[in-house]
Amino acid sequence: MADIDPESVPSDFFTNTSVQSFSWHDLTVNVKDRKSKLPLTILDSCNGKVKAGQLVALMGPSGSGKTTLLNVLAMRSKVQWGGQVCVNSNSITKVSLRGLSRYVEQEDALIGSLTVRETVDFSARLALHGVRKEVRLALVQSLIKSLGLQKQQDTFIGTPIRKGISGGQKRRVSVASQLVTSPKVLFLDEPTSGLDSAASYEVMKMISEVTKRHNLIVIAAIHQPSTTTFELFDKLLLLSHGKTCYFGPIEQVVPYFEHVAPIPRQTNPAEFLLDLVNTDFTDMPSGKVDLEKIHDYWTKSEMHHSLQLMLVNEKPNEAGSLDHIQSSSHGSQLAAPMVLLHRNFIKSYRDLLAYGTRVAMYTGLAILMGTVWLRLDYTQSSIQPFINALFFGGAFMSFMAVAYVPSLIEDIWTFNKEYANGLYGPLSFMVSNFLIGIPWLLLITLIFSVITYWLSNFHQTAEGFWIWVLFLFLDLLAAESLVMLLSAIFPIFVVALAAIAFANGLWMSVGGFLVPLGKLNVFWKYVFHYIDYQAYVFQAMMVNQFKNTVYSCDLSGESSYYCMYKSDLESQGKIRGTAILEAYKYSSEDGKTWHWFGIMLAIIVGYRLLGFLALWARIRGSR
Repeated sequence: MADIDPESVPSDFFTNTSVQSFSWHDLTVNVKDRKSKLPLTILDSCNGKVKAGQLVALMGPSGSGKTTLLNVLAMRSKVQWGGQVCVNSNSITKVSLRGLSRYVEQEDALIGSLTVRETVDFSARLALHGVRKEVRLALVQSLIKSLGLQKQQDTFIGTPIRKGISGGQKRRVSVASQLVTSPKVLFLDEPTSGLDSAASYEVMKMISEVTKRHNLIVIAAIHQPSTTTFELFDKLLLLSHGKTCYFGPIEQVVPYFEHVAPIPRQTNPAEFLLDLVNTDFTDMPSGKVDLEKIHDYWTKSEMHHSLQLMLVNEKPNEAGSLDHIQSSSHGSQLAAPMVLLHRNFIKSYRDLLAYGTRVAMYTGLAILMGTVWLRLDYTQSSIQPFINALFFGGAFMSFMAVAYVPSLIEDIWTFNKEYANGLYGPLSFMVSNFLIGIPWLLLITLIFSVITYWLSNFHQTAEGFWIWVLFLFLDLLAAESLVMLLSAIFPIFVVALAAIAFANGLWMSVGGFLVPLGKLNVFWKYVFHYIDYQAYVFQAMMVNQFKNTVYSCDLSGESSYYCMYKSDLESQGKIRGTAILEAYKYSSEDGKTWHWFGIMLAIIVGYRLLGFLALWARIRGSR
């Protein structure tokens, strides 16, 4: 990257020249109280206006409505709200606002196996499809330099098993990954959460400098900043019980409250104000100003009247009149799957939790299985061990797919963030995730099969080996698709893990091995057995092993034999393998194997489709 000059970025690329103001009019949120079932006001006629180049602190005690207000301003609220959000005095739709703004979540949803530079660059590639590579790389370097991350640009974000950058640096990376998409308005939810005073100051100082340099509009919900951090903001919006207590310049905070509740010298103004408007622990402590008095003072203040006059003079036009404003995203969304595929490929070989650990785990499992079921002979005493090995191979290969859950949930949380910022949709996510898994699952299948198949002495033909490989590969594809489905429904590690373990226990129980199909309860048989992918893997492997093999019976005397399964070879002291299949009610007719192959493909596609619908329903529900 030494040949990339950050100064080569077009001077006006980041700079906001199209969005001059962002305002909101009479924003109100009313919900029903869960306990009393009575109407509860979360936001009460909130108004405000921010100009380009300004950084606004949105403050208030817990339950004040600041997070709700931030989500309403970003049009990401899950509850119904009333009022108008405007850009340049024009009412704006959610779709239009998404094209102009970005939202940095309180939690850093970053991919731990990427470096700082790669994280920012992939965000740029997802958003700026029409920008030349040289310009894009220069943009990335420029932001990394602006946010003081040059020394960490080649450091990994960090995973549970690999140390990465600090919490403050992660915050800056989160901001950089949104700024690189060239937003006009930036929303920050608790950008200093979990950081110490020094780190909080450094993060907000960088954000303040970028805001001024590029003429952006930044609104940050922040909790109890230090005095030095508080002074970095241009404006303060102070909320309590959904009502505005103050909205104006930071430098006017102390003079304004002189007439309400004077802020003592050598006191952190932010801390004092939060304590002033907090009624969670006491209604009216000695010497504390009545909250109603603070609200009344604001509504009668000159600042409030000036704000109201300014908003009245705006006279918002109808939504849809902002076509002249340049969107933050450039180019076609068709490039997104390829970018995601590249990013997932890097993650797949760097993140040991994605596939590396699973390769080692399956290799160990193959050695275990091959040495436990070592060189089984073709006598009737080996028939049951062969059947047990077939069940163990298919069922436990499937069960161990739970190891993919941590990596997948990280991907889902990253998707949630990037979808909310309008970078790509669930189809791109599903396609790239599916494609990147295919070569790794094939590699795992081949390693496991080469070790196990020959050590255990399964049907020793090339056709038998490749049929085994095919159905084991389909088994893994189906298992990973099931993990995707359940993780999309329950994107919480412990819950997803429990759901997947339960599903695998169910499939093993009704697959036809633990309880033969002829003995299986009709409910479990007709409701679950026929959609159990492990059942088709087991059947195919059983047919592959027993269709063309013969087993010798035990001698029960000098010239007589005892055969566990009756077949036409009994008089010769042998058991034809098809007799074993008949006992399990499995068909060995030609073409049946490919019939099961088709069912497996249908199940895999079905899981992936349901996973897509689960993601789609979740993001629709969050609108």
